[in-house]
Amino acid sequence: MSVAILGPTFQDLATNVNRNISSLSLIFVGRAFGFLSGSVIGGVLLDILNHFLLLGVSMLTTTVGLYLVPFCKTAVLLIVMMSVFGVSAGILDTGGNVLILAIWGDRGAPHMQALHFSFALGAFLAPLLAKLALGTTVSAENRTEDDSNHPALNQSSEADSESVLGVPGNMNLLWAYAVIGTYVFVVAVFFLALFLKKSSRQEKAKASAQRSRRAKYHNALLCLLFLFFFFYVGAEVTYGSYVFSFATTHAGMKESEAAGLNSIFWGTFAACRGLAIFFATCLQPGTMIVLSNIGSLASSLLLVLFDKSPVCLWIATSVYGASMATTFPSGVSWIEQYTTIHGKSAAFFVVGAALGEMAIPAIIGILQGQYPDLPVVLYTCLGASLATTVLFPVLYKLATSPLHAQRKGHRKSEDQKALLSSSELNDYEEDNEEEEAEKWNEMDFEVIEMNDTMRNSVIETSRSILTERLAEVSGQSHASTVVLQSPVNHLARNQAKRD
Repeated sequence: MSVAILGPTFQDLATNVNRNISSLSLIFVGRAFGFLSGSVIGGVLLDILNHFLLLGVSMLTTTVGLYLVPFCKTAVLLIVMMSVFGVSAGILDTGGNVLILAIWGDRGAPHMQALHFSFALGAFLAPLLAKLALGTTVSAENRTEDDSNHPALNQSSEADSESVLGVPGNMNLLWAYAVIGTYVFVVAVFFLALFLKKSSRQEKAKASAQRSRRAKYHNALLCLLFLFFFFYVGAEVTYGSYVFSFATTHAGMKESEAAGLNSIFWGTFAACRGLAIFFATCLQPGTMIVLSNIGSLASSLLLVLFDKSPVCLWIATSVYGASMATTFPSGVSWIEQYTTIHGKSAAFFVVGAALGEMAIPAIIGILQGQYPDLPVVLYTCLGASLATTVLFPVLYKLATSPLHAQRKGHRKSEDQKALLSSSELNDYEEDNEEEEAEKWNEMDFEVIEMNDTMRNSVIETSRSILTERLAEVSGQSHASTVVLQSPVNHLARNQAKRD
C-alpha cells in the first residue's frame, strides 16, 4: 500500500510542491535508487541484526516518511524523502523474504506465496483508498504544460521556496498518507513486540539458521538467479506499464477497453497469487516455475502472432498475468531447497529484480518511440519468457548435479557394503557348518565311547554280583539260581538293544 499510493497521488503531490508532473519525474528515480540501496543495506544488516528488530525499525521509518510526505513543500525535499522511503522499502522487501526462509526454510512455499500475495493485494487496495479518501481534487493536467505558460505558478513557486515544510492545501492528501502510515505503524509495533519477547518462532528461526547448507555452485546459482529475476520482473513491469498505450496506439482499442485490459492483467496476477497459497501446499516450487514458464511463453507467443486481435489480446493477457504471478515467490522457495539463503544472498537477487524493473521499461520506452509501428513491448515479453525458460533448466542442473553425484557415490558405497556383508555372511555360514559338523562328529565319538564304557561297567558289575551270590547261596535250589540269573538276562537284552 505504501509503495502503490504514490501513483494515484502523484498529481496532487506535484500540486503541493508547485511543480508540474514532468519536472517531478525524478521522484521515481530517487525511490528506485533508494530501493536498490535498501536492498543492499538490508542484506548486510540481516546477517548481523535481529530480523524482527530490523523490520520493525524499517517500518517505523516508513511510517515517519508517510506522515511527512504530504508536508513537503519543495521538490528536492520530496525527492529526498522518497529516496529514504525507498531505502526502507528495499530493506522490507529483502527482509521479508529472508524472514520467511529463516522460519520455515524449504517448507515455506505457501508462506512465501502469501507474502507476495499481500503485496499484490496492497497494490490493488491503495488506489481505491486514495480514490475514496481524496475524492474529487483539483486536476493537475495543466501542470504538464511548460512553466513558461504559467508565470503565476513560477511566482508562487519562488514565494514558497523559503518554506520547506507546511500544511498541505489538500487535506485529503494528508488523510490518505496518514491512514496508511498508521497501519504501517501498527505492524511495526508487532514486529518490535516479537523482538522484545523471545518467542518460539525466534528460537525456531535461529535453529533453522544454524542448519545451513551450501550448494557446490552456490555463487553460480545466485548469478543465474540474478538474471532470471532481472528478465522476469522487467517483463512484468514493462507489460503492466505499457499495455494501455500499446492497446490504444497499436491495437486500436478505446481507452476504456485498454484500461480494462490493463486491469485484467493485474487482476489475474493478484488472483493467481492468492490461489498459489493453496497450490504451494501440494505442488513443488520447481513444478510451479515450469508451469509459469510454459504459460508465459505460450501467452507471449500468442500476443506476438495475433497482436491486433482483440479477443486474443484479452485471453493472452489474462493467461500472461496469471502465469507471471507465482514466478518470483516460487523462485525464492525453490533455491532454498538446495542452498541456504541469507541476507546478502537474498539482497543479490532482489537487486537483480530491481534493476530489471528500472532498466527494461526505460529501454523499451526509448525503442517504442523509435519504432512506433512495431510491438516492441510484446517482443520484449516473448524474449524475457524465452530467457527465463532457458535459464531455469540450467539452474536446476547446477543445483541438482552435486546431489546426484553424492547419491550415486552413497549408493555405490552402500552396494559395496552390501556385497561385502553378503560375502562375509556366506563365509560365516560355511565356517559355522564346518564347526557344527566337527561338533556333531565329536559328539558321536563321545556317545560311542560312553556306550562302550557303560557296557563294560555293566558287564563287570553283573559278573561280580553273580559271583558273590553264587558263593553265598551255592547250596540253594535251582529256582533261586533262575531268579538270580534273570537280572543278568535283562541287562544283556538291554545291552543288545543299545548295540
